[in-house]
Amino acid sequence: MNVFESLEHATGVPWVLWSASFVAAVVLAAALTVRARLAAPDGGLVPDAGVSVRNVIEMLGEMLVGLAEQNMGPRWRTYFPFVASIFLYILIANLIGLVPGMGGATRNPNVTWAWATLSFVVHQYVGIREHGFGYLLHFMGPSLFDVKIGGRTFHVRLLAPIYAVIELISHVSRVFTLAVRLLANMSADAIVVGVWIALVPAVVPALFMGLGVLVAFLQAYVFAMLSMIYIGLALEEAH
Repeated sequence: MNVFESLEHATGVPWVLWSASFVAAVVLAAALTVRARLAAPDGGLVPDAGVSVRNVIEMLGEMLVGLAEQNMGPRWRTYFPFVASIFLYILIANLIGLVPGMGGATRNPNVTWAWATLSFVVHQYVGIREHGFGYLLHFMGPSLFDVKIGGRTFHVRLLAPIYAVIELISHVSRVFTLAVRLLANMSADAIVVGVWIALVPAVVPALFMGLGVLVAFLQAYVFAMLSMIYIGLALEEAH
């Protein structure tokens, strides 16, 4: 039984809520630490010596900024905070799940489905915000020919019923791929580490925990990257 499950038994509040709240607190504490350093007398221009929270976050931030510019184009600054929040939350939740006695929130389907659904809602909102409801036309397929009635031109999309079904399935499947990939990988990693800790308490589990750190980073990276790609697609001109 991990710490959060013990809290669940003591309070009746689901362990995943305790775990998620703990992750949110860690993210907030890290953000406040970096902000305090930036408000220092030197203006935060001089990096900290060695490895520090600020240096690590700045390194991750620079990586995410490069990906955002590449995948979301000129409007990347508008939607970058959302993607960065996703990345940091998932990364820290994944890493916490590797600590013996702690439970990672991303091992719970409620968390992975919630983030996947939020990512889906955001990139659909981006498309409608940027292009109006004309954004929905890409669900209708290409215009085969135009018809003029009363001085107005109407685009005839005869394949709309077929395209609408295909596009709808394609977009909804994004939620499944984001949620299931994250849940499956983090659950499998936790199971492998747990089995080796039970079989060989020393040395060997440490090797798998090292691999787990890599998996934790990659899963946060993939989730954030796909979210950027989907937002970038929504930012493109509707057609």
